[in-house]
Amino acid sequence: MHLYQAQTSPARPTRPSNNAPISASSSSTISNFPNIPLNKQLSNPTKKNKTLFQHCLKDIAVPRALQEGIQVLRVFANGKTTRMTMKLSDDKFTLFLNHGIPGSTKSSSNKRWSMMSRKNGSELDRVIDVGGISEIQRGHSRRNFQLARTRTDSIKSLMSNISLDNSSTAPSSQQSMADVLDPSLCFSILFRGAWTLDLMMPSSSTSISRDEILNALDQIVYTYQSAKVMVSNDVLLLRYVWREAEKETTGRAGSNELQKILKRINYHIPSTKKFNDSYDKFGKMIHLDRKMRKQGLTFEQTASFLHKLKRDSWLAKPVNRYWNRLFGDQMKNGKARKDVSAQTFLTKFLHDFQGEDEATLEQVQRLFVHLNALQLPRSDDAIEIPDDPSSRIDKVRFEAYLNSEENDAFEPLREKYNKDCMRRPISEYWINSSHNTYLTGDQITSASSVDMYSNALYRGCRCLELDIWDGEIVDMQPCPVVWHGHTMTSKILFKDIIRAIKLFLNFHPDTFPLVLSFENHCSIPYQEVMAQQLVRILGSSLYIPSETSLQGSLPSPMDLKGMVVVKGRRPTDLDLDDAEDYEDDVSDDGAPSTVFGSEYAGDGGEQAANRKKNTNSKISPSLARLTLFHGNKLKSWETSILNPTHYMHSFSENKVRSLARKTDRRTWTVYNETHMSRTYPAGSRVDSSNYLPILPWSLGCQMVSLNFQTNDVALKLNDGRFRENGSCGYVLKPDSLLEMHDKVETKDPNTLKVAIRILSGACIPKPNEQKTGEVINPYIKVSMYDIKNGEKAGFQSFDSGVCGNNGFNPIFTSDKFSFRVDNPAVAMLHLAIYDKESTPTKPDALVASASIPVSVLRKGLRSVKLFDTANTRSGAIGFASLLIEVKKSIGVVAANDMDDFIAREATRAKKVAIMAEF
Repeated sequence: MHLYQAQTSPARPTRPSNNAPISASSSSTISNFPNIPLNKQLSNPTKKNKTLFQHCLKDIAVPRALQEGIQVLRVFANGKTTRMTMKLSDDKFTLFLNHGIPGSTKSSSNKRWSMMSRKNGSELDRVIDVGGISEIQRGHSRRNFQLARTRTDSIKSLMSNISLDNSSTAPSSQQSMADVLDPSLCFSILFRGAWTLDLMMPSSSTSISRDEILNALDQIVYTYQSAKVMVSNDVLLLRYVWREAEKETTGRAGSNELQKILKRINYHIPSTKKFNDSYDKFGKMIHLDRKMRKQGLTFEQTASFLHKLKRDSWLAKPVNRYWNRLFGDQMKNGKARKDVSAQTFLTKFLHDFQGEDEATLEQVQRLFVHLNALQLPRSDDAIEIPDDPSSRIDKVRFEAYLNSEENDAFEPLREKYNKDCMRRPISEYWINSSHNTYLTGDQITSASSVDMYSNALYRGCRCLELDIWDGEIVDMQPCPVVWHGHTMTSKILFKDIIRAIKLFLNFHPDTFPLVLSFENHCSIPYQEVMAQQLVRILGSSLYIPSETSLQGSLPSPMDLKGMVVVKGRRPTDLDLDDAEDYEDDVSDDGAPSTVFGSEYAGDGGEQAANRKKNTNSKISPSLARLTLFHGNKLKSWETSILNPTHYMHSFSENKVRSLARKTDRRTWTVYNETHMSRTYPAGSRVDSSNYLPILPWSLGCQMVSLNFQTNDVALKLNDGRFRENGSCGYVLKPDSLLEMHDKVETKDPNTLKVAIRILSGACIPKPNEQKTGEVINPYIKVSMYDIKNGEKAGFQSFDSGVCGNNGFNPIFTSDKFSFRVDNPAVAMLHLAIYDKESTPTKPDALVASASIPVSVLRKGLRSVKLFDTANTRSGAIGFASLLIEVKKSIGVVAANDMDDFIAREATRAKKVAIMAEF
């Protein structure tokens, strides 16, 4: 008996041709299933030739050398290197990196590799599941490479590892590390959110090229991401931890191994005896004798066993309550309801409960075909797939739909990229922006790293900051450096940052404009070098505005696609009497007041004098001509509105709050329709914490810059905001912030009442994706961030009850929380899962979170995709979700009125969906 109900598998997609790293998430909605003729799509798939998920990578062509093991060099943060062998498992789901000689019989054994990795468990040995890979980056822009290139002793380490066969290509002792680290041989694998492996293929190690290896890995990751939509998340999670748990790599897991698996995925086992009884009972049910049960269960059998454990608590699950509530527990003939028809699903669920009034029967039929094709574990009471798979689904597949991305609380149409909304002036968009992008930690003592620019870019940031200062003179050439001046932070070369940005653009040529926000403290000779390096390195990717282009409206993101835009100083007469004065920013942006008073600052007066000396009153014409956005001082909004559109302002968070209270908010918003504003954290935030971005967003400020190195709530709100529009980094501002000059100022009548009911979770991992430790005790913190009284950002938070000892399928007490939302255009819902600590003195650990703009929050019974602190869904977090009920109504209503919704809200939701299509 086959233990999977697996009818079809999706066609294998072709890997993107531009070698772009593969995104770990996708979105869809019920109206977006493939528009295939029904008479072709809705035929019942045959039960022959079942293609199971664990075999979906089997037919991908990979270089033979990769499966036998290829030599690589791993580069560490201390600049040293070690020789390793990288090997792809036979099923192509796992990458092994171990010490060994490639090609030998022993090292090519999957069993030996898997067991050795678990036995060693060291930093030097890695087992990487392809489901955990978030990005594969080519080149050597990562921080470890950067550190290695600057160390004089690294070449000795490299020389001892790079020559595998006494080849003449080995480096000489006179060569520098920078010469030897060939970017065409280097690459980095980013996995499980924040983990990175920096590797280099020695040119003498193999005849195969780096790009052949990486192209194959790109294809594997892409196929995995495409195929996993046909499998339930619990099966995906099981496969993710399977190789670690099967002790002897026999393809089977016995009772002891299964208990470890369950603990790893946060399923609580009351007692070993009870578990063994359940194990034996299940084995007998599937006709395994004692000997076979002792040998253990296969992966498919384990998936079915896990499914049965879930079904044993079926009555307690919210899906059962809602199934009975929506469709009734009995059919018209009096029999227990086991499935539901497409028409009933459309009318009672999608139309009446979910508010998806525009859904059609044909769309539901396509959805049913998809759901009936899912590879789900069989159970003893499983319903056979109907002859017409478009006609009905059972409760198991209804649950699969509820937890799917098609049912996401985040409106899928708004999450998708909309190319037709990208032709407005750039001032009409919110832009994903970072502050002091180069810093890895606090503002005073942390290291500066080129890595941080790559991290920010891959997180979706499109406005990067560089604080540029005079550096050393090397070979009679000035070398501009980036660092947080007058602090103990380290320095990095300006040109290395520009090279990293160019490398990103090479592999992402369709990126919307990258704005480089320069805080330029350089003298004229260094500015000249900056201009030369920008032109030489970026080439055609650098946007050089003409005098004609500076007239009229600003260009659109589409006009600047694939380009780098400079924000700095472009005064008309090349003096800075009216330009932004960085000295004004010192107390807000540089935190010198803190540093100057410390033991590290020396004499405050001397530092201040040096600072004035480095704050230039002149700018190089060659750099000015490359600049589009010219920062100038605010005198009055009326004066600023009359300035050319490429003139802009920058404000600290304190100044933003002050202006929001004291000036005409409406006039500032009107200014932001045609001109740009950038905001940044106060200088007192020496710990690199962040301010809430809600207030400047509500004023129409485009570049709300945050410290990307700090994964706090503010940054997570930013992540949620820029999930819109395909995470391209540009989100069109709402109508309430545009065309303000034509509007009569009135009190916003669209105050919303939003109510959230927490129902259940699925596949919640341990904090930081820990592999060991106790089963978690999850609870949910539900927060609403909004603008109160039109001038202040605030929030309201509630905690759900704790579900003890269950992260695999926690069921909450249907906690319901209600919020009044005064500014729906910018308000954000934030859901965070914490693991409740048993020790009162220890803080509860954050597990995962999700932020959703209220403007794209869908009502009804909805799934919430969860993200790790790096804003990825790679690794175990990629299978985690929440199930919530959302209700929205306009105006203030009774706290318990959770069932009725007025027609105006339904009309508004329709308009939002229609606008998203254009």
